[in-house]
Amino acid sequence: MILKPEIQAFVDKNVGESISKLALQKNPFPDVDWIKILNQIEAKTKAKDKLPTWFSTSSVIYPRKISIEQTSSEKAASFKASIIAGESLIDLTGGFGVDDYFFAKKIKEVAHCELDSELSEIVKHNFKQLNITNISCYAGDSAQTLKTLDRKWDAIYIDPSRRNDVKGKVFMLKDCLPNVPENLEFYFKYSTAIFVKTAPLLDISAGISELKLVKTIYIIAIDNEVKELLWELEASFSGNTTIKTINILKDSSEKFDFILNNLKTNVPYCLPQKYLYEPNSAIMKSGGFDEVSAFFNINKLHKHSHLYSSDILKPFAGRTFIIQQSILYHKTEMKSFLANKQANITTRNFPESVESIRKKWKIRDGGNIYCFFTTDMNNEKIVLICTKK
Repeated sequence: MILKPEIQAFVDKNVGESISKLALQKNPFPDVDWIKILNQIEAKTKAKDKLPTWFSTSSVIYPRKISIEQTSSEKAASFKASIIAGESLIDLTGGFGVDDYFFAKKIKEVAHCELDSELSEIVKHNFKQLNITNISCYAGDSAQTLKTLDRKWDAIYIDPSRRNDVKGKVFMLKDCLPNVPENLEFYFKYSTAIFVKTAPLLDISAGISELKLVKTIYIIAIDNEVKELLWELEASFSGNTTIKTINILKDSSEKFDFILNNLKTNVPYCLPQKYLYEPNSAIMKSGGFDEVSAFFNINKLHKHSHLYSSDILKPFAGRTFIIQQSILYHKTEMKSFLANKQANITTRNFPESVESIRKKWKIRDGGNIYCFFTTDMNNEKIVLICTKK
């Protein structure tokens, strides 16, 4: 019923409109549940930027909005497809099927498993609309599907979801469905390569402790916001884990890789020089702050500041600034340079919050000046007054 041309036209016409206002209107299609029509409008609105391929394809059916909110974006899914090799892959938690759509562009045979039979049918329909023919959809328990198919796969992909009864607790993989740590031995019977997608808030050391055989961790950010972590597990893997960060921008991407627990070299420190470097969010999540210095050949300002500087401009994964002035955080200097002015404020390894600094010195937000309140290598509290490079 949802696929009737007049209902599809109504949905398209109302994309972006207020659902609460539409809900007060009389249902123009009394033979179809009004809530279901409103759900299509709300979900398609959310898909406009996140899932442009689905949005621009006719006769696509959308599931509950939570499935759209929880799915990977097309940008993240496309990146993951670029790093997973092989000719066959089974996705044990298929969801709306965005990841599998992109896997199928590269991998010959993809299996989409989904516990929710209604969602499985929706996804199966949508793959036809998207002209994807190399994905098989299986409704029901994915563990049982693995047993029934009883074959080896080049890769297993899993996106476990947090159980509803663990809200507010520390995020652990054992608190998710499926319980990946508990089932790893079972999964490795069917593939030697397992990829686990998790939310960014999962602690890296905790994840490694739970999963054990972690070969690589991919930290995926889009427009400087970390969206997800992808954990690559390999049967019988031994050695140090590699962390690979990527920040996907509109027309480019920023990458930074390092080996976890590698023998550290002496980290170079310096007082502020001509250029200041602030790592992107993916690097900040990685915790590889000492490795940044060696990777980009730049100096740290302080062990705990996570800001870097150089006299010669270097390519960098993050924001780069030109330091116009470096002042001590003292009353006289603050009154001369920043009090009652406008500036963007960031604090790194500094005892005061942005809010308290603004209030104390009456600094208005915005403008072209960027001020970093931090601590230098001599443990002096300083303010770096910068402009963007």
